[in-house]
Amino acid sequence: MATYLPSSAPGRRRGLAALVTAVVLAAAPVATARPAAAHTLGHCGPHDEVRRALHTLTARDRIAGAAVLVTDGTPSAPCRRWTETAGTADPRTGRPMNATDRLRVGSVTKTFTAAVVLQLAAEHRLSLDASVDHYLPGLIRGHGHDGRRITVRQLLQHTSGLPDYLDAPEWEHPERLRYRHFEPRELVARALELPRPQGGWHYATTNYLVLGVIVHEVTGRSPEAEITRRVIDPLKLRDTYWPGDGTRIQGPHSHSYFTTDDGHLVDGTAWNMTFAGVGGGLVSTPADLTRFVTALLGGHLLPPAQLAEMRRTVPADPDRLWPGARYGLGLIASPLSCGGLWWGHAGTVPGGHRALTAVGPGGRSVAVALNQVPATLPAEQDFLDLVDKSLCTGRTSERTSA
Repeated sequence: MATYLPSSAPGRRRGLAALVTAVVLAAAPVATARPAAAHTLGHCGPHDEVRRALHTLTARDRIAGAAVLVTDGTPSAPCRRWTETAGTADPRTGRPMNATDRLRVGSVTKTFTAAVVLQLAAEHRLSLDASVDHYLPGLIRGHGHDGRRITVRQLLQHTSGLPDYLDAPEWEHPERLRYRHFEPRELVARALELPRPQGGWHYATTNYLVLGVIVHEVTGRSPEAEITRRVIDPLKLRDTYWPGDGTRIQGPHSHSYFTTDDGHLVDGTAWNMTFAGVGGGLVSTPADLTRFVTALLGGHLLPPAQLAEMRRTVPADPDRLWPGARYGLGLIASPLSCGGLWWGHAGTVPGGHRALTAVGPGGRSVAVALNQVPATLPAEQDFLDLVDKSLCTGRTSERTSA
């Protein structure tokens, strides 16, 4: 749920600092890697740049497995949808990575939550500029935090000034908490004990747990039920579900891995995701994420006014995302080497899964699945390079042609 780029010293978080965990991960041992495999529909040419980017992640960066699903926004395109994969979905058995397995999608969940909040705003059931205290009197109070001065918009945008409960000392070793049940209000209360972060933009999953409590207050239903009713069921996302206290992933899925402080590779697939809730708890697949993000950005979930609000961005802290990234209301905007922006979100869970879904210029979309978190700054840059190449391959640079 956090997007933290690991560094060599605890507490120094750079780059992707918003996807799900505040843990600094050590470099992983070399995972069993297979040559990148192509799986295509229609008459698809080679995607050599994407293959090389995948191979870099599995061979040089030691990610166990990586997969991309790319869907072209032009219906007449000769290759409407294609996938590329590298490495293994389960190093113990050698089963190859694929783009159809379920995985934990971490902070991509935030975009689902934001969509429902904006639907409620469109229905005039809440206001983006109303205070948290208007809906939840007294929830945010103390240690310099005041819900009367924080708006719903600021929660969505990560400009609330609330700390991230994942920055608490106990989350430096999240594997020790992997089977615990957590309640949203418990985690919010823990966040309020932490110092107020510096700067105007600070990524914090705390914001989205508060939004979930607001959704419950406004609708009378749990936020998970409301997101299912309003987004998951209408879009027929049959591989997307809330795991609740279930620690295992249902159905076909990739195993995920993390590295302990002493350098051992550990299977982190089993995890109680109540610690993430509507800020990062969903299980999904690349295909479902693609269906969701294209429906959202295509205007099928929100009226134009609310979609425009969602895409109104502020600069993100480059030390917690990456240079050039901006954040809207549950959406990340990031520049592409071939011109324009991609819009979407990424997510990481401490057990090792990493997901990203995004739409670029022309409507081309990409969904990425990793089953191990990049452990170094260069590896994170290689991950972003994979996204860039997936959206840019075959496109003429708009900057060059301008």
